[in-house]
Amino acid sequence: MANDRFLVDSSVWIFALRKDPIPPIRDRVAALLRDDAVVTTGVIKLEILTGAKTEREYTRLKSRLDALESLQTDERVWQMACRHGFTLRRQGMTIPTTDLLIATCALQAGVVVVHADAHFDLMSGPLGLRTESHVRLLKKALS
Repeated sequence: MANDRFLVDSSVWIFALRKDPIPPIRDRVAALLRDDAVVTTGVIKLEILTGAKTEREYTRLKSRLDALESLQTDERVWQMACRHGFTLRRQGMTIPTTDLLIATCALQAGVVVVHADAHFDLMSGPLGLRTESHVRLLKKALS
């Protein structure tokens, strides 16, 4: 995955940014940021910023997120997300709309989704979504 760009999902950001971060997740995000390999989306910004506890935290997080390249969510992405949701549901998978949109942005941009959310693992095969899953690591760290 050398030279790849990575879309870090909020499911990873929250464990990298909290006061008691999960060290392997924090370290992975820090390495990607050092390599200038992280991109984001408006949906991920929304998920993170609505969870800010104070105005100061909101301002700090917004400044950091705004410094990242943001993948655009144009009409084509919305249409593809609708199709993906329809297709996956026919295969017995109900995926949250925000995750569908994030996955579709990643597919459109050709980036890897770094996540700790099993929905992305479910989508990876049927959609050809490239992922870096931290689901097992998170389960182990929280048990």
